[in-house]
Amino acid sequence: MLDDIIRAYLHGYFPMADPEDGKVYWCQPHRRAVVPLKEYRSTRVVKRLVKKGVFEISFNRDFESVIRQCAAPRGSDDGTWISPEIIESYIALHKRGLAHSVECYQGNNLAGGLYGLALGGVFFGESMFYTVPNASKVAFDALVRHLQQKGYELLDAQIMNPHLAFLGAVEISHVEYMRLLRQALQKMIRFI
Repeated sequence: MLDDIIRAYLHGYFPMADPEDGKVYWCQPHRRAVVPLKEYRSTRVVKRLVKKGVFEISFNRDFESVIRQCAAPRGSDDGTWISPEIIESYIALHKRGLAHSVECYQGNNLAGGLYGLALGGVFFGESMFYTVPNASKVAFDALVRHLQQKGYELLDAQIMNPHLAFLGAVEISHVEYMRLLRQALQKMIRFI
């Protein structure tokens, strides 16, 4: 399945499991959420939290815990689109150096984080979580700053929602997304 996942991303698809039966489907939305890396600006709340050092930020410290936290049901939802098959596949991709996590800690406690896949000059954001308010926002901010520093061109956020809009994501057409994807994949960047 690992080669299928990589091939899917290269062609504008990403996997999602059905929350009820766990079957994995390949999604290619007509409109794609992306975060314009050059225009990104931190919110005042995030700037204040970073300045105060409320969270210790790390990369790839505990990928497995991050993806499992992201897969946990939220609120009144019983299901998740991150199935056991997806979890195991992304852990394997992490071991290959392709999937990465950003974590926020308070002391020894994982307070929030996110994970995704890095190919060429693209980071495909998959999911984020928090157990402490604003921890996922700080992790996202750390990710964007890291991508900017490394010279990434595209941060794919997949499907727009209010939280992503708050973080600065915009929606573009599938045609525009594929153009940006092809361009960004030409770059050779190591995430870490």
